[in-house]
Amino acid sequence: MFESLQARPTDAIMALMQLAKADNSPKKIDLGVGVYKTDDGATPIMEAVKLATELNYKEEITKSYVSTIGNAAFRETMLELIFGADYTPLKEGRIASAQATGGSGALRLGAELIWSAGDQASVWVPTPTWANHSPLIGSVGPEIKQYPYYNKTTLGVDFDDMLACLEQEAKRGDVVVIHGCCHNPTGADLSKEEWDRLAPFLRDHGLVPFVDLAYFGLGHGLEADTYGLRLVGTTCPETIMAASCSKNFALYKERVGLVAAITNSKEQAELVQGQFGALQRRLTSMPPDHGAALVAKILGDEKLRKVWSDELDTMRGRMQALRQQLSDALRVQGAENIADAVINQNGMFSMLPLSVEQVTKLREDHSIYMMPSGRMNIAGANGENIPHLATAILDVL
Repeated sequence: MFESLQARPTDAIMALMQLAKADNSPKKIDLGVGVYKTDDGATPIMEAVKLATELNYKEEITKSYVSTIGNAAFRETMLELIFGADYTPLKEGRIASAQATGGSGALRLGAELIWSAGDQASVWVPTPTWANHSPLIGSVGPEIKQYPYYNKTTLGVDFDDMLACLEQEAKRGDVVVIHGCCHNPTGADLSKEEWDRLAPFLRDHGLVPFVDLAYFGLGHGLEADTYGLRLVGTTCPETIMAASCSKNFALYKERVGLVAAITNSKEQAELVQGQFGALQRRLTSMPPDHGAALVAKILGDEKLRKVWSDELDTMRGRMQALRQQLSDALRVQGAENIADAVINQNGMFSMLPLSVEQVTKLREDHSIYMMPSGRMNIAGANGENIPHLATAILDVL
């Protein structure tokens, strides 16, 4: 059996992590892996999570299975957090949801739902997009196609080209994957005005939005980061969403996610809810409960929620401050185009206009680590090493 197996290439992010770990240079800056870091390079447990863990330890009375669709309190509080308590589809019972094994599990359940509908819809992803979107969704069955998104010259969104491509090539019933905020890997997001144009465009062309909400709260805040999702959810007849708690709750290894589908009716939502349960039963049987229980406790307790919200504001503010510092440092040295892009982009990531050779030179000459594409995680920097980072970028350019 195993003789036919072939060696798989090492995951690029894991390989970069190992290279950075082995570098003992005092000037080392690790901008590779997509996790939030403090100034000292640590990825801490949030205080709200620690407090919720203590409560959970005292109050939990069983380790029995929960449900194929997961923790009910988690699903309810997350839907309210994302959409707001007064969101019309939520009030009317038109949203089906299931807890998932991280954001990746939510994307997988969404892809399984698309494929189980049986209409052979193609799934369109932006260029570029998160590296696992295409293999994760495509392995279920639908054909993966690409639409233009990021312009490497302007370092911004090619919105008109995006619409033109979808109008000319996508067929009615196709699914369009859209980053809700904090685009990975570029950090270049749709503006409010572009969302306002996109939502009716998708509706009028019969396209189904599949919104990946992996970083909400880390761009401009919870309300602003969910604007696009809420809009397409009330404009389009059907919308699918995948959300992650890995980043905004720092629950990376707990693997906490949520998949949801906005439908035309309460009856249709119940049908989709049953599909989510059946699909998850087939894939993993039951989702893990511990991380979801912590999120439910945080969102369901006014004091804990305030602690968490303040921590999230601090994380977002720190990354915005780092962007401002890097932008200022680059502008002083004449790189105005990159300086503008860095300050206008959101969340952890920016994609610098660097070649593979230039990224290699950053690593070998300056001990600065980022993905070969030029994607950098701004949270890996700090106020002290920003000048070194700016100088190194200008050096390789």
